[in-house]
Amino acid sequence: MSRLAPAAATLACVLGLAACAGSDSATPTADATVSIGDAHTLVAVDNCGVEVESEGTPTRIVAVKSTTTELLVELGLADAIVGAAFLDGPIEPPYTALDAEIPVLSEFLPGQEATLALEPDAIVAGWESNFAADGVGERAALAERGILTYVAPSACKEPGYQPDPMTFDALFDQIEEAGELFGATDAAAALVARMSTDLDTIEPDARGLSALWYSSGTDSPYVGAGIGAPQMMMEAAGLTNVFEDVHDTWTSATWEAVVEADPDVIVLVDASWNTAEDKIAMLEDNPATAALSAVKDGTYLIVPFAGGEAGVRNVETVASLVDQLATAVPDGS
Repeated sequence: MSRLAPAAATLACVLGLAACAGSDSATPTADATVSIGDAHTLVAVDNCGVEVESEGTPTRIVAVKSTTTELLVELGLADAIVGAAFLDGPIEPPYTALDAEIPVLSEFLPGQEATLALEPDAIVAGWESNFAADGVGERAALAERGILTYVAPSACKEPGYQPDPMTFDALFDQIEEAGELFGATDAAAALVARMSTDLDTIEPDARGLSALWYSSGTDSPYVGAGIGAPQMMMEAAGLTNVFEDVHDTWTSATWEAVVEADPDVIVLVDASWNTAEDKIAMLEDNPATAALSAVKDGTYLIVPFAGGEAGVRNVETVASLVDQLATAVPDGS
């Protein structure tokens, strides 16, 4: 269910399409929608501890990160995106074909001046850290300008807000919450139904294979841990995460721990700044990791960076993992 602020709080900060600073409590509050006159319905959401509210569909959105950009596209809001930034690769939502290119504001995290120059009425970000004085701006300051701010709930770090663990049910709830907030409830419901159906058709691998989700890092590998999107997708694909006991979304591990775990397969996150090919070369050149079973056998599974974070690509990523497993680790090998 959505984390919607109570009616008293929403009535106290009716600003049209805007965001309000959070309450003192870090505890998610109950659902509520408030009718404002006869023409509008105010939707208020407790987003990572900040109350955010909307009376309709934003028309000028800045999207930061691929996951949020692709969600907006799938919700039918591509034409409202006036600038996308800090993208993790090409925009490739699994269900909606783009009729036109999304305008790119910056290859990296844009500053406040460049962001505000687009006159956004909403800024949607993949990470809480995107909302900072040295980024697109702090949420309270943006709210004072009447700009709605929203963070993908899967990225919330505050206790009580971070999904623990991340699940597909939680992901579907988050998509429906975004649909409510951005006036796209029907599109969100249709997207969730389609993703749920596709997930149900996937037959997870039944061989009990172990896996390392390797995102980045050379001196210390940054890997998928036990409560985040990588864990959710590995479980759905039938893989056992060698770092599932680490209570975090991702974690900095040691190569010694990786060698000791000796996973059957290695999931490689492919990004332009750190490609899967680069990771394979590093694993094969290092004497310690070259002795890993997965490296000797070449049992690598590759996922795009945007598919490794919670978002609309996750079901597609699980299906890809299962398909790649059938080739990388044939029966009887």
